Amino acid sequence: MTTPTRPEAWLRGPIPGIDPRLMPAAHALIQAAEDLERAALGLTPAELWRTPAGAASVGFHLKHIAGSITRLLAYARGERLTPEQLQAIALEREPGDPPSGAPELVRRARESIDRAIDALRHTDPATLFDARAIGRQALPTNVLGLLFHLAEHTQRHTGQVITTAKIVRGTPAGA
Repeated sequence: MTTPTRPEAWLRGPIPGIDPRLMPAAHALIQAAEDLERAALGLTPAELWRTPAGAASVGFHLKHIAGSITRLLAYARGERLTPEQLQAIALEREPGDPPSGAPELVRRARESIDRAIDALRHTDPATLFDARAIGRQALPTNVLGLLFHLAEHTQRHTGQVITTAKIVRGTPAGA
């Protein structure tokens, strides 16, 4: 989804303040933010929350990107999730009343991505292999693993936004 006149984020060179070991994650997040804006802005609320063939809606993916980044950053800091963060998971599939629109959801996703990039910028390289635990089962990982998962997870859902947006734009309402 990049424009022919501008190379993808990973081909634009280093990002000031980002440790070279974290640069691929930062580039992936920058690319995701740009791709989300191109793919989702302009969708109507009906298109945003449509679930073609039962697939998750663009709205869900945008909410999930924002929420998952918040949760993964908490784990990277060595924190447990708050009750509010856990409750937010259940609300990611809900459009709200009135339904959230694309500008709001893209803005929230972009703000979370910006926080993640800022977290990368402020990550002490000496902590990259510090142990971390995920979820109630305390599954083992480390700071580096969390930060890279955050980036690849965001990219994965961005791809789903791109594809689903194309489908709902080409699918008549109610089909």
